[in-house]
Amino acid sequence: MRGGDPLTPEPIPLARPLIDEREEQLVLEVLRSGRLALGPMIERFEGALGDRLGARYVAAVSSGTAGLHLAVRLAGITAGDEVITSPFSFVASANCLLYEGALPVFADVDERSFNLDPAAVEDAITPRTRAILPVDIFGYPAELAELRELAERNGLAFIEDACEAVGAEYRGRPLGSLGHPTVLAFYPNKQMTTAEGGAVAVGTEEEWRLVKSLANQGRSDDGGWLQHVHLGFNYRMDELSAALGVAQLEKLDRLLALRAQAAEYYTAALKTSVDVELPWPDNPEHRRSWFVYVVKLAEGVDREAVITAMSAEGIATSRYLPAVHLQPYMRERFGHAEGLAPVCENISRRTLALPFFPSIAREQQNRVVGALKRAIDRAQ
Repeated sequence: MRGGDPLTPEPIPLARPLIDEREEQLVLEVLRSGRLALGPMIERFEGALGDRLGARYVAAVSSGTAGLHLAVRLAGITAGDEVITSPFSFVASANCLLYEGALPVFADVDERSFNLDPAAVEDAITPRTRAILPVDIFGYPAELAELRELAERNGLAFIEDACEAVGAEYRGRPLGSLGHPTVLAFYPNKQMTTAEGGAVAVGTEEEWRLVKSLANQGRSDDGGWLQHVHLGFNYRMDELSAALGVAQLEKLDRLLALRAQAAEYYTAALKTSVDVELPWPDNPEHRRSWFVYVVKLAEGVDREAVITAMSAEGIATSRYLPAVHLQPYMRERFGHAEGLAPVCENISRRTLALPFFPSIAREQQNRVVGALKRAIDRAQ
């Protein structure tokens, strides 16, 4: 109990990975091998992940952000190019463009799925546009067919940010198996974790070899250790992270099922609340992989007061997500202001992430739901 007070319930965190003896076993196996980098566990992880995704070519990297940067490099995006992407995302999906001197162009999102609106993307295409970079936000697949058709019709590259969506499916196929570069991430709050880490799924061996080289300081496959054929980066995944990944992949079905059950419980408990809009449900084309459970509060509810009230009861929440174009560095650099993406901005002001992780107990969820309802009642 918190503070030693038996009447004070334990705090409920926002996220927590599910780690058990299998992860310990594989990490210990790596430690005992003495091979901590560029070893067999990386190959084992890439193979297992590729099998899971239905992707023949998968390259493990140090983070989802690193994977996005490499995918941008792979697409040949350079300084001055425009890339259309989502303003409702984690900042990495825009930052990976800035790293190459490209300009992120923010198209607005759909008010239900929170993903890029294809009509808004089409309106944003200019002669300087070089790529479209959709985000599968909160694990819900974007409108990939429509967006890819736009890209193909306009001769644009296509990069998918699936960093929040491992295990999700679009039109019956796992994300990562559709042929275009797709980036995944495995931070500890994700569906599966490698601590830090990510991966890039690509459609050809040539692309895979280039990603592997760029992630390893531009070294070549057939050259010496200190022979560099590209300007590369230190974006390698280490063997310990790969060991975690192998163990997590072995239980991924269980992790996804536990998350889906927790989401179902929240939805049932909150479905009668008129002050909370629940996550958009799956349909025949979109099968979500539950990353976070985010609700949208009704207009007029003071979100900050809700956050403060829930924190006072030991319950963590978070503002998911601030609009990327309104981040301080984006305002300062590009002069972005409110009104650029009104649907996104409205969503961003009202969304709230609740505690959500595979091992969350029903008693904890009941506490969250009760605290949320009390906080909303006081915050109107």
